[in-house]
Amino acid sequence: MPGCFKKTLFALASLVSFVSFILIVVAMGTPKWMTGKILCKTGADLVNATDPELVKFIGEIHYGLFQGGKIRQCGLGGRRSKFTIFPHMVKKLNTGLHVMIIMFLCVAVFFSLVSFGFCILNAIEVPYRAIKGPAGVCLWNFLAGGFIVLAVTSFMAAVKLHHLTERIANFRENVFKFVILEEHFEDCFWLCVASATAHAVNLLLIAISWINFPKIKTKTEEANVTAEDIMY
Repeated sequence: MPGCFKKTLFALASLVSFVSFILIVVAMGTPKWMTGKILCKTGADLVNATDPELVKFIGEIHYGLFQGGKIRQCGLGGRRSKFTIFPHMVKKLNTGLHVMIIMFLCVAVFFSLVSFGFCILNAIEVPYRAIKGPAGVCLWNFLAGGFIVLAVTSFMAAVKLHHLTERIANFRENVFKFVILEEHFEDCFWLCVASATAHAVNLLLIAISWINFPKIKTKTEEANVTAEDIMY
């Protein structure tokens, strides 16, 4: 049976792994990875809009891995619309990169659950195989955190290098051309970053569990037996 200190560490690590799992699932299902402001350039050019009038041509956009929405402002008031990435819009994006982001997160979800199970196992008993012990827990956390980092990096590459926001904003726009004025990574993106950080915390907790703290020994006073004590 593991000691009380190690039980506490592995119980805490299991909680962190489960929180990481929840964070990834919430992030994947929420359409708030990215927000931005979009300018209807075609409409602004048609009326030769100056700075005060450009407000009438500036809309908003937000999207996640599977869906999103936008407000088109082309001089006649805002028009709201919603869209889904699959199955139609993905053809206009970098399909391979977008699918890789989702796959990386799915693999990270799997390894987060594996880490959760192995942490509970180590909190209950001492496994006889090394892969089920602290070394295995470190491996699963490293893999989970690594795949999350890959997903986050790939999404940043899609936004910055492949102009993901601009492609989504101009999807099925045959008349108007939209340009991106601002882009901001939103809460769901940062939830994935927090999930990767959680696995790094788990690695630290497992490293602490390997430390053998010195045991405090109490000294017993040796009785000095003299000849006079024996006489009495």
